[in-house]
Amino acid sequence: MITLWEKLISSLLYIIPWADAIKYGSEIYYNFPITKLLIFPALPIIFIQDSLPFGNLLFFLILFLGVARNYKLPYFLRFNTMQTLLINLILIIFNYLNILLNQLFGALKIFVTIESIIFIATLTTIIFAFTQCLRGVEPDLPGISNSAKMQI
Repeated sequence: MITLWEKLISSLLYIIPWADAIKYGSEIYYNFPITKLLIFPALPIIFIQDSLPFGNLLFFLILFLGVARNYKLPYFLRFNTMQTLLINLILIIFNYLNILLNQLFGALKIFVTIESIIFIATLTTIIFAFTQCLRGVEPDLPGISNSAKMQI
């Protein structure tokens, strides 16, 4: 039986990758100003990460070692923490690729399109995972869920 606090904490964990995906929505924010409201849930995470030296790395290590690898915690919480970390890792890899390609080829219109796709894909993934966690169901994200189960 999954308790209410497990559902709430697991669903709120998905705000962490959302905080990293917000920067890819600049074109969407410009074209649809109402979407700027999507920034507000991630502001506490962004503030904490920016105020600490190596805040992103500290968040990752605390969640990985303190939650995902802590076998005293419920499986549902550890599974969703690992999925959150894997989504975050994908976004970090994309960020480095984006920086590299922008330096090699300059600011091309295709990069803006790819950033918008990443933003929308992350938003839909986060909404899906958030609602599934609130329902008490493991969010089945293709590829990510299998990797999370192998790590736990």
